[in-house]
Amino acid sequence: MTTWLIPALKAVLPHIGTIIATAGPVFTKKETETTPAVLQKQISELQAAAAQNAMHVKELAEQLQRTVAAIEQAALVAKTNDQRALQYGLAALFISAISLGAVVILALRL
Repeated sequence: MTTWLIPALKAVLPHIGTIIATAGPVFTKKETETTPAVLQKQISELQAAAAQNAMHVKELAEQLQRTVAAIEQAALVAKTNDQRALQYGLAALFISAISLGAVVILALRL
C-alpha cells in the first residue's frame, strides 16, 4: 500500500519550501494615502505575483503528472507481483494435493 507514497513524497517535498515562501505576504504594505504611484506599484506587484503563481501551478501540475505516472507504475508492479504470488500458491496447492493423494494411496496399500 505504501509503494505509491514514496515516489509521491519524493516528487512533492522539494517544492514545499517554495510553496510556503510564495504563499507569504509579499505585497506592498497599505499606506494611508492612495496615490496613483502606490496603486500602480500594487498593481504591478499583483501582476508579478499572478505570473509567478501561474508558473508554480504549471510546475505543480507537471509534478502531479509525474507522481500519477509513478503511482500507476507502482500499481502495475504490485498487480504483477500479486498475480505471480497467486500462481505460486495455486502451484503449491496442486503439488500438495498430488502429494496427499500419493500418501493416501501408499497408506491403503500397506
